[in-house]
Amino acid sequence: MMPRGTKEAEALQLLGLARRAAAVATGTERTRQALRAGLAKLVLVAGDASPVQLKKVEGIASQKGIPTVVLGDRGVLGAAVGEPPLSAVAVTDAGFAHRLIERLRSEKEVS
Repeated sequence: MMPRGTKEAEALQLLGLARRAAAVATGTERTRQALRAGLAKLVLVAGDASPVQLKKVEGIASQKGIPTVVLGDRGVLGAAVGEPPLSAVAVTDAGFAHRLIERLRSEKEVS
């Protein structure tokens, strides 16, 4: 269930718009591919993702200097982009990434 009336809910709605604009790479493997290709501008990870999955994504993101934010759980993250539960989503459009960071900045630590 998606949270309502919060900056997190607004960010999840914006993530859905990014999906419809084909500005995301979904899932751990596609997120890693987007990071390696230099396409990812922001990485969103689920709070309940396995440490193994997080390590795979966060290591590359850190090396590339791409911000990473924990957003919801796997079910919420997947639902936001119309997919089954996901551990990670890469935002590939700089405009969407910037807007998401701005929405989440006051509620979440953006690393």
